[in-house]
Amino acid sequence: MIIYAYTITPRLRYIADFIGKEIQGNDFFQLTADIEIYKNSKDYKVNYSPARTAENELLLIPHSLLFEKDIKEVDIRCFEINSYKAFFKTGGDFPFDIFAASFYLLSRYEEYLPHHKDQYGRYAHENSLAFRENFLHLPIVNIWIKSFIRSLQNKFPGLMEDAPSDSHRPTTPGSRLTFLPTYDIDEAWSYKYKPFWKNAGGFVKSFFKGEWPRLRERMNVLAGKLDDPYDAYQWMDQLHQRFNLKPYYFFILADKAGRYDKNILPGKRGMRELIKQHNDKYPLGIHPSWQSGDDISLINKERRNLEQLTGDKIVASRQHYIRFTLPQTFRYLMEAGIEFDFSMGYGSINGFRASVAAPFYWYDLERDATAKLLLYPFCYMDANSFFEQKYTAQQAYQEMKQYGEIVKQVNGTMISIWHNNFLGTAEMYAGWREAYEKFIAEISA
Repeated sequence: MIIYAYTITPRLRYIADFIGKEIQGNDFFQLTADIEIYKNSKDYKVNYSPARTAENELLLIPHSLLFEKDIKEVDIRCFEINSYKAFFKTGGDFPFDIFAASFYLLSRYEEYLPHHKDQYGRYAHENSLAFRENFLHLPIVNIWIKSFIRSLQNKFPGLMEDAPSDSHRPTTPGSRLTFLPTYDIDEAWSYKYKPFWKNAGGFVKSFFKGEWPRLRERMNVLAGKLDDPYDAYQWMDQLHQRFNLKPYYFFILADKAGRYDKNILPGKRGMRELIKQHNDKYPLGIHPSWQSGDDISLINKERRNLEQLTGDKIVASRQHYIRFTLPQTFRYLMEAGIEFDFSMGYGSINGFRASVAAPFYWYDLERDATAKLLLYPFCYMDANSFFEQKYTAQQAYQEMKQYGEIVKQVNGTMISIWHNNFLGTAEMYAGWREAYEKFIAEISA
């Protein structure tokens, strides 16, 4: 399919490449600014300009966003199409500029504008258009693409017959869900391998608070009579084998503990063994510490620590507390050798931060260029459900199920974040591992 535009910008090339691959699974659109090449082409035609040039073309009238180079406040007015929100209404054969609207959301354009920070110094989800317009729970970009496919099919009835045999997306809409579980190991154990002073302080605290069950639990774990309540690793392994899952694990490897960095230090034998055991079975990534957000040199140091323990090159990451700032954090990650990042989501609410359920390359808006950093957006995190949304385990199960159904409808990728402490035996998280297992069993059926 050929797309004509009076000028081909990096923004247009980026979003055309993404949407084309979502439609067909490989390069689908050919861009040209040469009107004669466009008119003489035998391919199906999309005219991305203000005026029609041929009868047998789909006219997509552009918004100015993809032809600009600066970053500024954008006038956005949402309207409904097929019961879903859209914006950049321009007319033509498709009711809005899907290229510009999708670019606005994927590039996280709004995060480059002046905005309110939350208590952890992160972009507050309340700022986002998706939250304000009540479509944060939807991969709206994928939904728009499905609608766009229907318009192309209506305009060009032979389109799908001409598509290559590996083009599954347009021919089987709503039939496939790719589920990618991921885990953050923020605190590998509750009691084991902790410094003596920390366990001693825990004993004293439990004694004076009258927390006798917790005191006995700590004693039995340290005496080797009871498994640590955060030790869910064997149970997780069995779950993965049962349902043939290949998750990612992200480990914090800060050299010193801090208020937000509570993991066992990498020098501990138990931590080293845990990492090696998981590296034998699963892909691992670095979970840059909270401290690395204040000292960027620590990102590369922590990555190298993980490489030394695994003997493998580490190219995946996810920010601790989902703490990142655009574009600085992603640039630092790339400088540290990171190629895949799993941080695109909120640490304060579940939903689709970039309004998409598919991996996509980061677009560095300030440099106006596609970066070599592939983002894997998540839509669900256990800690958001528990601490922020105050959900019960049953409500969390229903929430996960809802996301699974939505993502399946668009042939998308659903990425979840869980922590080992939620999947262990700690009384605080009773029922959560059962909710997770039930959800996986259902989507794997």
